Amino acid sequence: MVNYDAVSIILWSDPAIVVVNKPAGLLTLPDGYDREAVHLRRILEPVYGKTWIVHRLDRETSGVLVVARTAAAHHALNDQFAGRQVQKIYHCLVAGCPDWDRQTVDKPLRKNGDRSHRSVIDPRYGKSASTGFVVLEKFPDYTLVEARPHTGYTHQIRAHLASAGFPIAADKLYGGGTQIIDLQNPAGGPLIDRVALHALQIRVVHPETSETVQFEAPYPEDFRQTVECLRGLRNR
Repeated sequence: MVNYDAVSIILWSDPAIVVVNKPAGLLTLPDGYDREAVHLRRILEPVYGKTWIVHRLDRETSGVLVVARTAAAHHALNDQFAGRQVQKIYHCLVAGCPDWDRQTVDKPLRKNGDRSHRSVIDPRYGKSASTGFVVLEKFPDYTLVEARPHTGYTHQIRAHLASAGFPIAADKLYGGGTQIIDLQNPAGGPLIDRVALHALQIRVVHPETSETVQFEAPYPEDFRQTVECLRGLRNR
């Protein structure tokens, strides 16, 4: 079991909110099937007292996440998410090289739409979902892409990219299961062995000051090293 240190993952804290850079592998919410599994609140509350989860990141996704420290802050932030006022930016490595530089995917999603519990494209019963994508860098066989979800449904970015033919690298659930291997050291194992998705930035209205605040989480080591390795392969 990985031991997580609350202080080491904190990006910001004040009496109303605490902002973390969630490591990949850490649950945002308790696991209903494994009550002993470590989750974010279990790490934060011994240090910061009672907390409220406002939004979540998938277990394998790393990055910035805002947690409320008061009921009032929780209510205010919930209203912002419900009103789609929160701006989020993700970076991901996708399998393949798109022939476009920018694209918006507008495809309705239905949560738990198949036996694998994936979010599936469903024009009839799905909920309206939109994600903007921008190509940042192209590498041999992979591309670094920025994603800006305009809605916030479960697995939205993963499902939309897979539907566009460019699943996220190492995403076994949505078809990008091939791990990125360092061709200069193939015996060294995969460069990244989890969904190559990182929540880079979030912008919200602070629930107490009413000021717009922005927080950014640096790449974790596995993501950073993978990008650097792919740059090296491209420039050989």
